[in-house]
Amino acid sequence: MSDFDLIVIGAGPGGYEAALHAAELGMKTAVIEMDRVGGTCLNRGCVPTKALLHSSGVFRSVREGTPGVLAENVRCDVEAIFAEKDRITETLSGGVEGLLKKAKVTLIRGRARITAPGTVEAGGSAYTADRILIATGSVPVMPPIPGLDLPGVMSSNELLKGTDHVYESIVIIGGGVIGVELATFYADLGSRVTIVEGLDRLLPNMDKELGQNLGLLMKKRGVTVHTGAMVERVSKTDGGLTVSFSSKKGPESAEAEAVLCAIGRRPYFDGLFAEGLEPGTCGRSIKVDERFETGIPGIYAIGDVSSKVQLAHVAAAQGIACVDMMAGRESDVDLSLVPSCIYSRPEIAVAGLTEAEAQEKGIAVKTGKCVMGGNARTLIADPGRSFMKLVAHADTGKLAGAQLMCENATDMISELTQAIANGLTARDLLRGMRPHPTFEEAMTEALLNLVSKLGN
Repeated sequence: MSDFDLIVIGAGPGGYEAALHAAELGMKTAVIEMDRVGGTCLNRGCVPTKALLHSSGVFRSVREGTPGVLAENVRCDVEAIFAEKDRITETLSGGVEGLLKKAKVTLIRGRARITAPGTVEAGGSAYTADRILIATGSVPVMPPIPGLDLPGVMSSNELLKGTDHVYESIVIIGGGVIGVELATFYADLGSRVTIVEGLDRLLPNMDKELGQNLGLLMKKRGVTVHTGAMVERVSKTDGGLTVSFSSKKGPESAEAEAVLCAIGRRPYFDGLFAEGLEPGTCGRSIKVDERFETGIPGIYAIGDVSSKVQLAHVAAAQGIACVDMMAGRESDVDLSLVPSCIYSRPEIAVAGLTEAEAQEKGIAVKTGKCVMGGNARTLIADPGRSFMKLVAHADTGKLAGAQLMCENATDMISELTQAIANGLTARDLLRGMRPHPTFEEAMTEALLNLVSKLGN
């Protein structure tokens, strides 16, 4: 008889949600974690960056003021900002530990190693289980660019540990989600920020208008943005660090006190499998089937370690779905429909297809849009050019996608995700009134614009 019905390796969102759900379904469950409970999202990713952005946003708002509100001698204590971030993450990590304890999930500390199907070593002991679920997440990518090992060059992991002063200047290599959010943080605090992105726009994997619009807004706020720029090396100079890159203009460089490399993350399962155990891989990821099972029977994988979409809510949903399938149950969540959120200023949130993606797939669509210059709440908050864009199937009018760039976008995207998942049409979404004055009422204008083009 095995020690456990299920051993989960990794206590991030995917791992702890899977473990809690397994315990709820009556499985004797253990979680193995070599670091703090909560994983990357809670300790080195989603939550700490949002805590930092909250503080920097308040500082920026107070410093810049608003008509009728004046503030003098405003300063920020960056050590206190990072300390508050630590307090929040420690509180949440402790809360997750409490949930695991209450659910009678055994928490094992140590680095896991799968020595055989059904057997895991950790903390000097061996444990057996009927099933093993890998949820070990991902780590920052540090490409072989000369100079990335210099002092002052960091990944997001190192940057989020904190600093004793606000960097006078920082170069961020990578204009994706991590780069954009941390550029926003340091720009809020008054740093001279430069972004160097290899592709033709910021947020290159999203709707073209989002990245282009964000680039313009960041430039207005003093951020220097280089796109179509390939980094060649980082050098130590008298003035600090120099990032050399090539663009359409030819050789260029940017000098700064610090450099952040934020070009993405890779699945992490280094040293997890004993010699002779081969789970099968797809690129850098562990390969799994539709039930999340690897090439080794009884061993499963979810989240960043096996998915192309590296988001905490994807890992959590996959973890719950995987456990449901282990228990012979069907999952309720549509795992193919993933909302994504970026906490820039203004926020960005997307779900479903963009117009360009639909065209690539040969799907006929119509789009509706509302530019929010006339929205009362947007005029009051003044976040910069904001808009909502909705995509619907041309033949049925059913919503196929949504791209929001506006205040509170991340809180509004779920309505549209639910609409796509449940096959609602643009007309269906017009049945409910949206209150005035809200940011959300702009959605009604976008829907009306969409319906006028659909003609059905």
